[in-house]
Amino acid sequence: MDATQEEFANPFGMDPDCENCPELCDRRDRVVHGYGDVGAEFLVVGERPTAAAERNGIPLTGEGGGERVQSIFADLGFVRSPADAAEPDVQNVFFTNLTRCRHPEREPTDEEVATCEPFLNAEIRMINPQIIVAVGDRALRELAVAYTTRRPDSFDVEAEHATTIRGRGFEIVPMREPDSMSDEEAAAFVEHMRENVLSRDYRQTKGRRSR
Repeated sequence: MDATQEEFANPFGMDPDCENCPELCDRRDRVVHGYGDVGAEFLVVGERPTAAAERNGIPLTGEGGGERVQSIFADLGFVRSPADAAEPDVQNVFFTNLTRCRHPEREPTDEEVATCEPFLNAEIRMINPQIIVAVGDRALRELAVAYTTRRPDSFDVEAEHATTIRGRGFEIVPMREPDSMSDEEAAAFVEHMRENVLSRDYRQTKGRRSR
């Protein structure tokens, strides 16, 4: 944790009562902003809060997919608490989503993703990560538009799970949807991170351009 950081939850003080998407305001329980180490070299980006993450108020936590993500990053040494912790104890990692509110019956619209984009842009700018882990197909495609020269439709998160994609100023490591990830796929992601990311000087990617 950065020496001046006082808490992991919403450390940049983003609007907890955002009303930019009226339909989501009527259906959400709360706004779920980013969580983690503001000096992190690793940024993990999902699509939207799950029901469990919304209850916790913390992205990529809770039963199912959230526990899988927390378990993976615990294996890598970034999470020091149990996988089912509602408020993980983390180091060198920051968890966030494309969108901050959950509609209980559908995925985010393109307009909602675009409306939330300034929140994500601000987190990326202030954290300035070395590696971004894109969780799921939607997060991978959205990040690809901004940070690679490939067409968004050329990405397949299942095929590119546990690989490294060169981005503009940092690298993107795709992760398939954690709630449908097998134990073998989780192990493959951990192995890739250990052998192909953490074992080398990934800091050479510094110099990311702003989105």
